[in-house]
Amino acid sequence: MPTDLNGLKQDLTRRMDGAFETLRREFGGLRTGRASPALLEPVRVEAYGNEVPLNQVGTVAVPEPRMLTVQVWDRSLVNHVVIAIRDCGLGLNPAPDGQLVRVPIPQLTGERRIELSKAAHRYAEAAKVAVRGVRRDGVDQAKALEKKGTISQDDEKHWLDEIQKLTDSYVRRIDEGLAEKDREIKQV
Repeated sequence: MPTDLNGLKQDLTRRMDGAFETLRREFGGLRTGRASPALLEPVRVEAYGNEVPLNQVGTVAVPEPRMLTVQVWDRSLVNHVVIAIRDCGLGLNPAPDGQLVRVPIPQLTGERRIELSKAAHRYAEAAKVAVRGVRRDGVDQAKALEKKGTISQDDEKHWLDEIQKLTDSYVRRIDEGLAEKDREIKQV
């Protein structure tokens, strides 16, 4: 447990960054009608007796705005890639073409936009919960240090204020990211 404010703040910042990066990856997987390689990041393929990320069995490319392609390196895995993309829950219908799998990105319906917006809000709320959990850990550490006599009550109050400011800045970043994703979902 860090005994100085900078060490504690660095640890909390690193952990809050992790929550924010997870949110960014989840947002990248939400389909907004435009092709993006990030859309296929959550896809896992059954290969050689294991489930592996899609990017370990092929190269994802964006040849046109509404099309993704996956160049599968091992011909025997093409059908596994097709099945994994079809079953990943993104509403995509891949088509094999030799060792290339074409994944057309369909136009979004109004109903699908609402679903995507709700999913984005769920992801953002989960990220806020994670950030608040990190804040709680920081507060507990500061209180424990004050209780042991390592820091004074004034220092504890200062640390708690700093932890709250850090938390507020991350919650603000999450809200801004959510607003941007909502605009993206509604624009297309």
